[in-house]
Amino acid sequence: MPGLVSVKTPPDAPPLRITVPDDQPHTPIRPQTIRSNSPATRRPPSPSPSTSRAKPSPDRGSARKKSPPEKNLLNESSLDNPDLGPFLLKLARDTIASGEGPGKALDYALRASKSFEKCAVDGEPSLDLAMSLHVVAAIYCSLGKFEEAVPVLERAIKVPEVEKGADHALAAFSGYMQLGDTHSMLGQLDRSIECYKEGLKIQMDALGDNDPRVAETCRYLAEAHVQAMQFNEADNLCKKTLEIHRVHSPPASLEEAADRRLMALICEAKGDYEAALEHLVLASMAMIANGQENEVAAIDVSIGNIYSSLSRFDEAVFSYQKALTVFKSSKGDNHPSVASVFVRLADLYYKTGKLRESRSYCENALRIYAKPVPGTTSEEIASGMTEISAIYELFNEPEEALKLLQKAMKLLEDKPGQHSTVAGIEARMGVMYYMVGRYEVSRSSFESAVAKLRASGERKSAFFGVVLNQMGLACVQLFKIDEAAELFEEAREILEQECGPCHQDTLGVYSNLAATYDAMGRIEDAIEILEYVLKLREEKLGTANPDFDDEKKRLAELLKEAGRSRNKKAKSLENLIDPNSKRTKKETSKKWSAFGFRG
Repeated sequence: MPGLVSVKTPPDAPPLRITVPDDQPHTPIRPQTIRSNSPATRRPPSPSPSTSRAKPSPDRGSARKKSPPEKNLLNESSLDNPDLGPFLLKLARDTIASGEGPGKALDYALRASKSFEKCAVDGEPSLDLAMSLHVVAAIYCSLGKFEEAVPVLERAIKVPEVEKGADHALAAFSGYMQLGDTHSMLGQLDRSIECYKEGLKIQMDALGDNDPRVAETCRYLAEAHVQAMQFNEADNLCKKTLEIHRVHSPPASLEEAADRRLMALICEAKGDYEAALEHLVLASMAMIANGQENEVAAIDVSIGNIYSSLSRFDEAVFSYQKALTVFKSSKGDNHPSVASVFVRLADLYYKTGKLRESRSYCENALRIYAKPVPGTTSEEIASGMTEISAIYELFNEPEEALKLLQKAMKLLEDKPGQHSTVAGIEARMGVMYYMVGRYEVSRSSFESAVAKLRASGERKSAFFGVVLNQMGLACVQLFKIDEAAELFEEAREILEQECGPCHQDTLGVYSNLAATYDAMGRIEDAIEILEYVLKLREEKLGTANPDFDDEKKRLAELLKEAGRSRNKKAKSLENLIDPNSKRTKKETSKKWSAFGFRG
């Protein structure tokens, strides 16, 4: 199976800020505005938009209620005064605006929420309570205390009653979107997506299906699906966004350009390069019409990526060089945008066999990352180093690749919202350690990556299946056969669902699982798997693949050992692998299976 590459998350997350809601929620129902700032670079098998989905900026939310500090502005007994809540909420806003620090503002906002709760009419909390909880959450998020924001945001979304009108719908929508953003910053993508879906449903009920503000939320949710590598869902949402903008926006609008860039990323991830190229060309034309020179250059980089994937290398070089000229003139020779183009050129020149030029561009990019210009984010540097490490891996320099991955992980390990990125880096490091024979460290890296991917909701992605397979291989080298079998079985289920039984990754897991069963003494299970794989190759994939002869030979050896001939009628897939098999393992230690494992 192919080597792993890093799971990417957007590298350009803006600094957290606090934005306090107005006294009355009369603003339209809409998500935070999203703008694309740079092209999405090609990062299989886990593409995600470096341009889009800016990491959430907590401008609405809530937090877990805590007891006020010892020195309170007012006594607890006065909280039942109906005028106190609005006064404290205004104090919280003024404190934030004055820059005095979030501590005092948090105290005011918490006390305001308590006052609103005590003063509820007929026991029914008002929207003022939801608003004060949103302010508290914004402050907690600005402090990086996302876990403390979640439970009270969950309290805040229960306050509004959507059927009571637009103000309640806005409060509910804002609460769900902020809760989704908070889950995203915690790396919990599955929970984040569920919150965004609920927010979108409320917004569509309030505004209709074709409102421009619905299009913004659809794109926001599509970007979340891309991060979770759920490309079909993202495709459907992005198409809806394009349809809405065609109706409400002029031709070649900036909104349509942003939609098409995201659509191109989705098409690229699904392997539809021609469609991706078409969307990028249309997006570029829109940016040219609007005088967005740097955005045109960013799209040129994406176009170069597509040309490179299509092996149209001369056209790719031309696109990269166009972008490089613009970035150097507008941003300077040492800007990370320049370094990112150097990395793309290094990758391209490696593909065309120009290794000296490839190495030179890698070194030029590393020089820029070593002395970043002011304003360069840690995410940009880590992303670039991760990509360069992949090229050093191709140079067969795993130790150098490992050093870069370690630097990248160190830059990101304390950053909120980067769980998936760090997991991807750890998976890549696991592969590198495996290549140099450090199997225990390799297994530890995979184990950490798997834990993060499970927590982030990516446990059903094809990438997760590949990581499980690689971790299984490390366990095999450490003679942890039972653990390896469990990992291969889980990987098989995921890849079967996500890629299909005929995909090369799935076939590799089948082979590894058969080898593991053989080593465990489960000869019949191993035979059944290999019979199924051979039947797949004979009927659907052809027998020209060199793996066919190898697998046929392995099956013959197992059949000879079992004392029977091959069953041409393979069993159905449902009955192929029974994790609850009661077959007794061989008592004696068995020599390692005659066939090898596949990575």
